[in-house]
Amino acid sequence: MNEITRQDAGASRPTEQAHQQETLLPVVDIHEQNDAVHIVADMPGVTRESLVIEVDNGVLSLEGEVRITMPEGLSPLYAEVRAQRYARRFTLSHEIDSEAIAARIDNGVVHLTLPRRDTHRKRRIEVQAA
Repeated sequence: MNEITRQDAGASRPTEQAHQQETLLPVVDIHEQNDAVHIVADMPGVTRESLVIEVDNGVLSLEGEVRITMPEGLSPLYAEVRAQRYARRFTLSHEIDSEAIAARIDNGVVHLTLPRRDTHRKRRIEVQAA
């Protein structure tokens, strides 16, 4: 599977400040078929509205943010749950048709389909008898 190369956005370590946002690397599964590569990324809490997927100069970027809002009139005494940011980048091979990438999100799980260009799909050659 040489269609994509993993490039991780630097995940930060938790800090002492309770409200500082950290960037996490979403875990991914990558599967391939003859005509496409499929990426499944786990980004719990990320919604369609807070998800940004871009391709720029052969690099596919996934970024999402979990927004936590404090109920009005309440002051936190102890808060472990905080806003989080997810980021992951992949360098795409020339075999991938970046104009045809499709994405969907379902309960914080992002599904990407990266079609291969027709010229790079595996095909069987029929052998003729002489």
